[in-house]
Amino acid sequence: MDPTAATSSGGNPADADATGPTNTTVTLPPLTLRDVPRLPSALASPTPAAAVPNPISRHPYFHPPATFYISPGDVTLRHAFFDIASAAPSPLVAYRRAGPRGALAVDPAAARAALVTCGGLCPGLNTVLRELVVGLHELYGVRHVFGVAAGYRGFYGADEDHVRLDPAAVDGWHKKGGTVLKTTRGGFDLGKIVDGIVARGYTQIYAIGGDGTMRGAVAIFQEFKRRGLNISITGIPKTVDNDIGIIDRSFGFQTAVEIAQQAIDAAHVEALSAVNGVGLVKLMGRSTGHIALHATLSSRDVDCCLIPEVDFHLEGKGGLFEFLYERIKKKGHAVIVVAEGAGQELIPRTDDQKREQDESGNIVFLDVGPWLKSELGRWWKREHPNELFTVKYIDPTYMIRAVPANATDNLYCTLLAHSAIHGVVAGFTGFVPGPVNGTYSYIPLEDVAVAKNPVDVNDHKWAWVRSVTNQPDFLKPKHNI
Repeated sequence: MDPTAATSSGGNPADADATGPTNTTVTLPPLTLRDVPRLPSALASPTPAAAVPNPISRHPYFHPPATFYISPGDVTLRHAFFDIASAAPSPLVAYRRAGPRGALAVDPAAARAALVTCGGLCPGLNTVLRELVVGLHELYGVRHVFGVAAGYRGFYGADEDHVRLDPAAVDGWHKKGGTVLKTTRGGFDLGKIVDGIVARGYTQIYAIGGDGTMRGAVAIFQEFKRRGLNISITGIPKTVDNDIGIIDRSFGFQTAVEIAQQAIDAAHVEALSAVNGVGLVKLMGRSTGHIALHATLSSRDVDCCLIPEVDFHLEGKGGLFEFLYERIKKKGHAVIVVAEGAGQELIPRTDDQKREQDESGNIVFLDVGPWLKSELGRWWKREHPNELFTVKYIDPTYMIRAVPANATDNLYCTLLAHSAIHGVVAGFTGFVPGPVNGTYSYIPLEDVAVAKNPVDVNDHKWAWVRSVTNQPDFLKPKHNI
């Protein structure tokens, strides 16, 4: 029986008035709180009297209302929708809601904060850094804030790798691309990193990076725990590809989609201006095709979107080349968007290339853009030798990575930074701040470090892409044996 079926006061569903709103009481499945760890000192606080009053309450210009502070019981549901008609519904997972607490477990006057950026560039890095510095200073009065240069290896680097920061020093950082602190991959020596943190007296670590950075932060948190150190660490998730799971999105993604539009527009103009022209754009996305998907939906000039989550083949019935030829004959041109991780299994590799890894331990991808351009030219020359053909290839990768964040991402970066600060001073550690179904929450670092966010090709967004491009599914025909 459908538990949502409306009933009248007499209890007979047939008597209910279906033409107007109805009220139905539904019993939800059990709720599981996936909580974040706390500092040893926060766990040891014996009474509320030992807590530090939140200095925001004494702010000279801002007087928070009673509802400003987050209640200890405020939680966010992991999933915004669920099947209440299921015979065996899954338990609901919840996270603590992010935001300021009325009482702190950390004395801001004694805090020493270290900020570090790791991995590749991403729009918004400097905004997060700026808002961490300004938030620590202006909201909580933390006066010892340091930027650690060159990624995780900077923790065991020279004195010049540790730069004291204040609001004046970071004033215009949000208008700059890249990271002022500089960043590197690799260099993760756990013992040296933690020894360096202890030697410099840091009590708060803010690690900004992607999934590799989050895995490193988990290891650092566990080492803090093993040594019994009263040091907080939080990871602020950064990846242009939007491939970090659980949270709604990672910062820099919306800027990346916006800039990708410029590359697609240019490819469309090039293709439209040539006889039998093809504009080919490679976008970022090693394991997920979110940028390619959203850029395709936003552009409406794309004829084919290729992402890592969907296999394709080049030649033969139902293949990419057959589709492109039909589209070119119909329109006179075509635009292809390909994510960098798409089609990797089609590109020939040597044994050495199969084993090659970058400094973060990722398999080195071969460049699908030039390979696809070459294969397109070879196919056309063989199959249509007497027809003109032009392929214009555009790779905006480094242009996208290096630009400043747009307005939406700037706002998002500010909220992420402030959420991280509020959590640290409340005594939480080993967590990631981020929006879950639109509500900022605290998620265990170890969960985010392993959570993936692939494109769900069974949901509506991929269906929308297919409706916009009218591309086939590229399934190979099955032969009867």
